[in-house]
Amino acid sequence: DPQPMPQADFLISESTYGGKDHEPIDEAENKLLAIIQEACVRKKGKLMIPAFSVGRTQDIVFTMEKLEKAGRLPRIPVFVDSPMATDATEVYGLHPECFDDELIAYMKKDSNPFGFKKLQYIREAKDSKKLNTRNEPMIIIASSGMANAGRIQHHLFNNIEDPKNTVLIVGYCANGTLGARLVNGEKKVKIFGEQLQVKAEIKKMGAYSAHAGQTELYEFLKAHDPAQLKKLWLVHGEEKRAIALQEFLETKGYKNIFIPSRGESFEI
Repeated sequence: DPQPMPQADFLISESTYGGKDHEPIDEAENKLLAIIQEACVRKKGKLMIPAFSVGRTQDIVFTMEKLEKAGRLPRIPVFVDSPMATDATEVYGLHPECFDDELIAYMKKDSNPFGFKKLQYIREAKDSKKLNTRNEPMIIIASSGMANAGRIQHHLFNNIEDPKNTVLIVGYCANGTLGARLVNGEKKVKIFGEQLQVKAEIKKMGAYSAHAGQTELYEFLKAHDPAQLKKLWLVHGEEKRAIALQEFLETKGYKNIFIPSRGESFEI
C-alpha cells in the first residue's frame, strides 16, 4: 500500500485521474461477481478480461479466489493466459513480506491466495489457441491491459462478434487503443487488419486501477506542506485531467504547479 513520503522541496505526481475518483474497492467483489453471473451463467458465454500482467491480474485472481473460497464463484473454468502473468504471480507468492495487512490476514486461512481448483495458468501458445475452439462458458484473463497487443487480441479476434460473450475492461486505456475504442462504444474495430463487428457486450470497472483517484492523490500529497513545496509537476495524465487536478490542488493551497509539455525542461 502507498506510504506517505517525507516533506519534499520538489515533487512529480501523476495525474491520470485528476477530477475523478474510482468506485470503492470494497464494492469490486460484488460487482465482479454480478458481471460473471451475467456473462457466464445467464448468457453462457466467455468473459474476456484484458489485464496487465503485473498487479492487475493478481488483484483479479485474488478477488476470484475469495469468491471461490466463500462458495460464491460459479463452477466455471478460469484461465490466466499470459506467460508473464504466470511468472509474475509466482514471484508474488515468493514474497509475502511485501503483502498488505488484508492479504496477510487472508493467508492465515488460505496459504495460496492466487490459486483455486478451477483456475489454470497458461504458458504455451498452443494451449492458448485451444481456448478459442471451446464453446462452454469460461473466464479468460490475458494481457495486454489496453487490449492493444498480446494474447487478448487473439481472444477478441475470435470472440468479439458473438453477442453472448462479454469483454470487461478493468483499468485505464489510453486514447486510440483497442480497449479505449471498445469502452467508447465503437461498433467496428480492426484487429489483425480485419474489420470486425463488436457484438460482444462491453463492461467496465474502475476499482482495480493501479492509478490513484483524485481523493487518493490528495491524501498522499497532504504529507507535503504547500508552504515548503517549491514546485509540483503533474505528469502522466491527459491534459484535461492534469488541469483538473491542478485546479483542485490550488484550492488546497498548493502553488507553483506545472504541467510540462513534451520536451520542456526545468532547472532545480
